[in-house]
Amino acid sequence: MTYTRHALQAGDKVVTFDNPNAYARSIRATALVFEDPVSQALQERMSRVSQSDATVLIIGETGTGKELVARQLHRLSARRDKPFIAVNCAALPENLVESELFGHERGAFTGAIGQRKGWFEAASGGTLFLDEVGDLPLATQVKILRALQEREIHRVGSRTPIPVDVRFVAATNVNLEEAVRAGRFREDLYYRLNVAKLDLPPLRARPGDILPLADYFLRLYQDRLGLAPAVLSSAARAALLAYPWPGNIRELENMVHHALLVMRDNIIRPRDLNFTGYRLFVEPQPAAPVAEGDGLVSALKAVFARGGASLYAEIEKTVIQTAFAAAGDNQVHAAKLLGVSRNVLRHRMKIYGLLS
Repeated sequence: MTYTRHALQAGDKVVTFDNPNAYARSIRATALVFEDPVSQALQERMSRVSQSDATVLIIGETGTGKELVARQLHRLSARRDKPFIAVNCAALPENLVESELFGHERGAFTGAIGQRKGWFEAASGGTLFLDEVGDLPLATQVKILRALQEREIHRVGSRTPIPVDVRFVAATNVNLEEAVRAGRFREDLYYRLNVAKLDLPPLRARPGDILPLADYFLRLYQDRLGLAPAVLSSAARAALLAYPWPGNIRELENMVHHALLVMRDNIIRPRDLNFTGYRLFVEPQPAAPVAEGDGLVSALKAVFARGGASLYAEIEKTVIQTAFAAAGDNQVHAAKLLGVSRNVLRHRMKIYGLLS
């Protein structure tokens, strides 16, 4: 099988500072894999969005690879040779958020012993990625809004405007619409960020990526650890596909790394996989046999006999359409019938053109 992937490795241009409080974020060992139809649709949208300087808002659960998507947008853009700066807003001390983002002048506050540039200036000409933007204080949100609108910032302790030229990408796992209603996030900033939105689905919603990702991490970490080539047993692969992945790609990466450390005979078995937070998976039990006369089995056999290049997609689309009709065109009820979340259902419906 040939996997279409964009591996994002260390080596991106970053800006470093002499100030010991400044830092340049490292890149985690991971990859974007585009095997599932959901991921392929996302890849196509990323390619279109990357060609402009429009602000991008990436929505996704923790561990889905939001920073990787931001880096890929940067690499596909005309700014690819300029800095890419990634900042985790949730990790910034509240009393230093504005200094980190906009910089400060000497004497602006206790401990400001010299002039210091902020991340907006550091990213000038390139891309500034603010992760977990939903955790920013309201006062800082106002200043970010102004920076985006006016294309200029003020360092803390200065009245002199500094022009900045950045492509702004934000990400969050917070429902910003709910945060706006609750008064935790400014409505005007939300609309300013939501120019081009990328919904990054959780791993459980793109099962076609699970095994390609597992294979990628398997090769990556066996090389790093200096191990002989290892393989995933068929039972381990079945267990990976059956697991709901609450920790998304980050959990899968760590799981493969752990399995390589404890496996025997260079074979990863289900017992080597550490399914954190859920019942430990064991060797999959055989499914209960279905009667040959079962109507669904007979219908599927007829479809299989007919064949076709996109057989699985055709079956899935039919199942979704049938469930949606049975639920009276109600997405929530249809999702319950299928045993998936509404977000998963919506993603699948978008792929098959079932949403008006």
